Amino acid sequence: MSRATGGPREAAARYVFRVRFRLDTPGGVAAEPDRFETTVYRRADPPGEPGWLFFRDNCWRGDLVDDSQFRSIVESELGVPVESVAFSELQTSEAHLDELKTAIAADLDLFNADSVTEVLSKYLGSSIRVE
Repeated sequence: MSRATGGPREAAARYVFRVRFRLDTPGGVAAEPDRFETTVYRRADPPGEPGWLFFRDNCWRGDLVDDSQFRSIVESELGVPVESVAFSELQTSEAHLDELKTAIAADLDLFNADSVTEVLSKYLGSSIRVE
């Protein structure tokens, strides 16, 4: 998660996650509400650069492969106890998506697939939004 970005439109593509976290307050202090939901963004590395296979390594059919491991990563990055994290979508520009498709097509063996469409469906499901 260390490649997070700020607000919308900072990167050509980014992964979007819904995160539910809580505040752990010290004795004698209380907070209400003590649970919150937020949206967390992670920059999608350009195809071919280190980290570009994030979707392959972390997603399956549009869900996180290991949500408990990913929850720990997000917890470390945010510095609060995370109760749940869910992959929402890959937000991408048309240009970035074209680059991604080209990189996937160049090495389908990396994905154990016969086509780019199969790869995108296998890992991201229908969770791709072109902006």
